[in-house]
Amino acid sequence: MSTPRRDTGLTGAGTALLLLAFMAGGPVVGAGEAEPAAAAPAAAGTVVVDTTLGRMVIALDEEAAPRTVAQFRRLVAAGWYDGRPFYRVVAGHVIQAGDGGENDQPTVPGEFGLPHGVGAVGLARDEDPDSGSTEFYVCLAPRPHLDGRYAVFGQVVEGLEVLAAIGAVAVTEKWLGEGEPRVAFHEPVEPVEIERAWLAPAAP
Repeated sequence: MSTPRRDTGLTGAGTALLLLAFMAGGPVVGAGEAEPAAAAPAAAGTVVVDTTLGRMVIALDEEAAPRTVAQFRRLVAAGWYDGRPFYRVVAGHVIQAGDGGENDQPTVPGEFGLPHGVGAVGLARDEDPDSGSTEFYVCLAPRPHLDGRYAVFGQVVEGLEVLAAIGAVAVTEKWLGEGEPRVAFHEPVEPVEIERAWLAPAAP
C-alpha cells in the first residue's frame, strides 16, 4: 500500500512511494458538483493561506484533532509554510503542500475522526498511522476511502474557487511504483506556492 507524503528520513522516489497511501483508492476521479463539508467551529480559529492563485481560509477543528491542529498552528506561526509549493496536484483528488518530507519536525499521533469532503484539510503520513508531521493535503472531491485512515483537522471555508483553480492547473504526470496500482504524483508545470500562511484570531 502506498501512502501520502510526509516527513521521513528516506529520500528520492523511495520516500514518495512510501508516503502516498491515500492515492491507491483512485488517483484521478471527477470532482462533480459535490457540496463542501460543514465548516469547523469558528472557536477553533482559522488559518489564512495566501497562494500565488489566491486566498484560502481554513477553519481548524481543535476538538476533533487537537494535537494535529496544535502542530499545524505551530508551523504556521513559525512561517514554516511560507514559500512552500503545492508540489502535488491530482485532479479530482487532492492538492498537497509542504517541503516533500525531508526535515526534522516532530510527528503527531493519528486523529482519524473527521470525513474527507470537498475542502477537507488533512495531514499526510507514511505507513505508520502516527507519522503525520508537516505535509498537508486538501480534498478536491469527496474521498470517503480516506476516512478513518488520515487525520482531517480543518475545512476550507473561504476560497473554494482558489482550491478548484489549483486543482485545475496543468501538470506533468508522474507515476510512482514498480507494479500496479501506481501512485499519481503529478507536479504543476508552473509552480503554485504558498506566499504566506498566517493565524487569524478566533471568532468571539
